[in-house]
Amino acid sequence: MTSLIQLHCEALAQALLAHKACIATAESCTGGMIAASCTHLSGSSAWFERGFVTYANDAKTEMLGVPSTLIAQHGAVSEEVAKAMALGALAHSKANFSVAVTGVAGPTGGSPEKPVGTVWLAWASRNPAQCISIRQVFSGDRQAVREATTALALAQLAKMVTGS
Repeated sequence: MTSLIQLHCEALAQALLAHKACIATAESCTGGMIAASCTHLSGSSAWFERGFVTYANDAKTEMLGVPSTLIAQHGAVSEEVAKAMALGALAHSKANFSVAVTGVAGPTGGSPEKPVGTVWLAWASRNPAQCISIRQVFSGDRQAVREATTALALAQLAKMVTGS
């Protein structure tokens, strides 16, 4: 785990413990890297509730309740699907907060509309009920895209938990 990811993870853990809250993750392009980073920390069972690795479109539908029509209309790498994944992670868990990521890590799979490095991230909370998302285009190889996505996912989740 890179030191930046570890730093964000530790900050998230402190925020969640302070708020007596827990998280769920819904991951596609990171393939469980966010969940693995969280559970790398000793004591994470106090704040990490569960993780969904939904790499295939059918998995997004079956595990998170993302409508297949939404995927067909917007594509798996879209704001709509990222938000549906984040909300689905909350709906299928007891977590207070969730993060979802879907993207094109590369080196193949890109298109002019969604080049390699394109990632949609979404964060959701139960109380207050909210869901926010952003699109990023990360540079570098597959590992760099996945690590940058993981770092941003954790950093923004900590900000959501603390309200900053």
